[in-house]
Formats: sequence, C-alpha cells, structure tokens
Amino acid sequence: MKRKLIAAIGVAGMLMSVAACGGDGDDNASKDPKDRSENLTVWLMVDAQSTWPELVKDVNAQFNKKYPKVKVNVQYQQWADKAKKLDTSLGGDKFPDVVELGNTETMQYILNGALAEIDPEKYDNSGTWIKGLKDTCTFEGKQFCVPYYAGARVAVYNKDMFKAGTGSDALPQTEDELLTALDKVSAEYTKKDKRFSSLYLPGRYWYAAMSYVAGYGGSIAEYDEGSKEWKGNLSSPESQKGIEHFVNLVKKYNKADQTKDEQDHANVMANEKAALIYGNGWEAGSVVDGANNGNPKLEGKIGTAGMPGPNGKALPSFIGGSDLAVTAKSKVTDLGEEWISMFTSEKSQEVLASKNILPNNEKQLEPLKSKPETAAVANAVPDAWFTPIAPGWTSIEKEEVLENMLLEILKGTSVADATKKADAKVDELINK
Repeated sequence: MKRKLIAAIGVAGMLMSVAACGGDGDDNASKDPKDRSENLTVWLMVDAQSTWPELVKDVNAQFNKKYPKVKVNVQYQQWADKAKKLDTSLGGDKFPDVVELGNTETMQYILNGALAEIDPEKYDNSGTWIKGLKDTCTFEGKQFCVPYYAGARVAVYNKDMFKAGTGSDALPQTEDELLTALDKVSAEYTKKDKRFSSLYLPGRYWYAAMSYVAGYGGSIAEYDEGSKEWKGNLSSPESQKGIEHFVNLVKKYNKADQTKDEQDHANVMANEKAALIYGNGWEAGSVVDGANNGNPKLEGKIGTAGMPGPNGKALPSFIGGSDLAVTAKSKVTDLGEEWISMFTSEKSQEVLASKNILPNNEKQLEPLKSKPETAAVANAVPDAWFTPIAPGWTSIEKEEVLENMLLEILKGTSVADATKKADAKVDELINK
C-alpha cells in the first residue's frame, strides 16, 4: 500500500516544512547532555494535570537532572479544541515537540507526515504493548507513536436499582440473564416514570453498535488482498446480526430520545433516569461527580462490570486510550523521544496503575484484572476491537456513515438496505 496524503487535518504545505525543519539541527544530539540548552515543548491533555500531576513533575525532574539546561515547557490542552490548535500550530513556526493524541487521531497525522518515526526498542515493555494501542501507532511496518494508557467500555450500572428489581446488586454475567434483569428493573421503575430506561442505549451510539457487530464476528470493513483495497463489511450476515441486535435493544429498553448519541448518557444516569449504560470505565466517576453535572448522592451505588454480549460471551469493547508522539517538525526529536521514554517507563506506568488508569502494556495490566476497581475494564482490553487501520478511515465523515445507517434503521429502513447503502459509502470514503 502506498503512503497517501490526506487533507483531513488541513495542514497545507506541511510536508515541505517537515523536510526543512525536522531533525536535530547543529548536531546537538552529539553534545554532552549537560551542555544541551534547547527548549522542549510538550502538549499533554488536561487529564494529566488533574489526575497524575506528580508524575509529570517527577519525570521533568528526572529529565532535568540529565539535561539541566534544557527547559521543558508542558502545556495542558482540552480535548474539545486540541486538534484545531495542533493543526494550526503544525502549519506555523510554533509547534509542540511532543504531543498526546487520542488513539483515533493518530492515523491522520501519520499519513500527513506530521509524526516522526520512533524505535520501539527505546521504550520499556514495548514487547508487550497492548495491541490495540500499538496498532494505532503503526503504518507500513513503522512505528510513529508510543502507547500511553488504555481504556475500554464496560457496563456502568446502578446497584440499588438492580437490587430493587431483581434482589441482587450484582450485574448478571450472561446476556440472557441481563435481559431478564432489565425487564424486572424496567417493570419496577417505569411505574413512576415512563421515560425511565433500564438500559439507556442511544440509537446513534456507533461504538456500542459496532461492539455488537464484533460480537457476532462482523466488522466495519475488511482488507481485500485481491484488489488491495478495503471493502465495507457492514452488509455481511455477521455484521447485520450485530446491528439488528443492537437496534432491538435500543427500541426495547431506551424509553428516552432514541436518536441521540452517547455524549450525555452519564448525565442521564446521574439524574436516575437509567439503571445501566455502556460506557468508558471512567464514566462511572462522572455519574457521581458533582462538579461535572454528576450526582454525589449516588456515591458508592454505581458499579462497573464486563458487559455481557451475544452467544454467551462478553461484549467486545472498543479499545480507547492515548498515544504520545514526537512531531516531525521538531528540531529536538531525540529529546522528545527521551522525555516520552521516561514518561512511559515501567516506573511511570506504575503510577498510572496505582490510580486505576490502565497501563500501556500487558505485563502491568495483568494485576489490574483481579483488582475490584479495575477488573471490568482491564479484562475488556485484550480482546477489544478498533476501527479499520486504513488510510481512508481518518475523518468524521466515516463516523457519520455509521450514525446515519443506525438512524435510518431506527426510522424504518431495513437492515439489509441500510447496510448495503453504508457499505457503498464506506467503499467510496475509505479508499480515498
């Protein structure tokens, strides 16, 4: 497959800038570390500032012990506008040397030549990096970023509501048992509130829908060796079964607006309008966080567990998380690489694990699989699925294809017709 350039991040002329600016100019890399006097700009997301600031401080101290004259400037970014700010900076002359990227963002920057290639051997536990994260950093056999931490979606549920409906505050372990429990919870709570959803599953929640697709052995697209192109696979029998299963759950259990996405589902649970949502592990905290529209009265009442899926198996989760990369325009790529190496070292990952954040590797993930606070999400990570690792799957257009397909089915279009139409759109977009 030839390396393609796309316009998704709108950095016109960036490759020319990369060629002119990349690398460690003036042979600074050969200098004694104590004589280095450059600046290193690091963009981290605000999560690090609020949840593990001591790790950032300790790594900077470790880095400055080796490079006492190098100034490390850590700038914290918000997810809402990070991409726009990064695109603008990469098109100019003030840009970060190290940047944190959500794992769904990395491919578009790799394809635009915005990230420098890295050597995995320079990083701790690279041999056991979680595959779903490592894959998002890899293109044509080369590595362009370093896994930072992982995430996965799990069942987030109100223990009191399940106990009131079923007599037990534990989430059932099979889907058949779960659906029976949801029926009982629904019967208990819809007496007073007809808009109560025992399972609040929004209709445009394509991450959840594709988890059911994966549960039946389907996928969004498959790479065809014969044509050397990606082909939409949503109309395959397996994918159709998963989509139909998802839509049936939405129609039966979501008593609110079925055409919404999942952006406010933690808030719906916080308002006690839902007994169960399928969300990121951290969203259990959002439900009770009063500072962010949560409900502190539910503290201790919200549990997490693996989400039961079809055919007696756990529901496959979408692999989430963040990666760290050195920008190709950086003039201090070696310093960027070393800072990332320190920030993702085994010692650093231990700090994340102590805060119930999933580390970037299987070795350190293992103990969290049996820790009550992390067992559900840690066990969901190894078999998690991801969107196609394809050059064309990089823009919001592709997500809209999936959302529109689901909406059409909810409005009455047959699964067969909607998935056939979606496959044609996927074929058109994914091979751009």
